[in-house]
Amino acid sequence: MGRILAIDYGKKRTGVAVTDPLKLIASGLTTVPTGSLVSWLESYMSGQEVERFVVGDPRNRDGSATDATAMADRFVRTLQRRFPSVPVSRVDERFSSLLASRSMLESGMKKKDRRNKALVDEISATILLQGFLQSGISYP
Repeated sequence: MGRILAIDYGKKRTGVAVTDPLKLIASGLTTVPTGSLVSWLESYMSGQEVERFVVGDPRNRDGSATDATAMADRFVRTLQRRFPSVPVSRVDERFSSLLASRSMLESGMKKKDRRNKALVDEISATILLQGFLQSGISYP
């Protein structure tokens, strides 16, 4: 059974989250420097079966494209070329960073830990993945 891997793609850092093999629980996995993301994915996938990628779709509040949208679109095309057997789903990420910060605050994390942008990216990826799982989208 494969896992679903969520990617909160960023210019400098990319948050990654993954499901359990039964695809019930989303968990933060890591944050990877964006420049080495594809090689990291190749390494990860050599030891784990991934059956779907979920990639954040950056949008403004009104739904229009952001500066980061084109960058994420290019990354999705790279994923499709490098891993043609793994389908890619896009998920609206408009409020994922805000929800990640709020989650950190509500969980009682210290201010110093809440400033850790890598941790925010990882939690954002987890929120994207959890949203995908809860959406009820059926997938093969």
